[in-house]
Amino acid sequence: MEALLAQLQTLAVAEAVPFLLKLCGAIALWFVGRTLINGFRRVLHLTMQRRKIDATLIRYVESLFAGALTILLLLSLLGLIGVETTSFAALLAAAGIAIGSAWAGLLSNFAAGVFLLVLRPFRVGEEISAAGVTGLVQEIGLFVTSIDTPDKLRIVVGNSKLLGDNITNYAHHPHRQLTFKVPLHYGIDLPEFRRLLGAQVTAIPGVLPQPGPSFEIAEFTVNGPVLAVQAWCEHQNAGAVNTGMSRAIQETLTTVGYLPAIQSGWTSKAA
Repeated sequence: MEALLAQLQTLAVAEAVPFLLKLCGAIALWFVGRTLINGFRRVLHLTMQRRKIDATLIRYVESLFAGALTILLLLSLLGLIGVETTSFAALLAAAGIAIGSAWAGLLSNFAAGVFLLVLRPFRVGEEISAAGVTGLVQEIGLFVTSIDTPDKLRIVVGNSKLLGDNITNYAHHPHRQLTFKVPLHYGIDLPEFRRLLGAQVTAIPGVLPQPGPSFEIAEFTVNGPVLAVQAWCEHQNAGAVNTGMSRAIQETLTTVGYLPAIQSGWTSKAA
């Protein structure tokens, strides 16, 4: 009996005491590591806030770095206790490859979402045209962007598709230029038509006095000249001004007794 107790005492001294010391060191290292990780998160948060980075991106970047550092801390703790971590590292690498292959599309959308939030080609509330969709941006997420069309449809577009296409931002500049091309016949009293149309367009609410409307011949065709009618407005008034200009052109053509087909469209320019 005494021999068994002596063996247990020897085993405790040889194995248990070093293990307890390693365990205490691991616990201390855990608290120190978590304190350093939290401090790093605060510094990272303040740095990105000073650079005026989007709050959503700040939150995800913080979580990403905190998660990666926590995993490294856990692996260090296991190695300190004496647990073999090579298999854990191989398992994490294999899991990363499997997740990357399965979520290739999602990861591309995530990467594109990060670039959209950093580069800021458009913001929430701005009118854009991209990926075959035109409307107001309602939300920019890390994977998808939500856009409301003029007929009140909510369209959700993958960020990779948005970033891979040409993006037209109608609200980037404070002013927009609206252009209508009016085909005319030879023989029309062009000065009188310009005078009547100028009075109509100038009176449209939302049309800016400076720079004022312009009425210039854009090109000549077999049937007659094509008159380019241009006016400036604030981007949020573009829809109403576009409707007013279309109505003014039709009324003026009716007044002079001439009503051909109208080719209309608008372009976006900075004042």
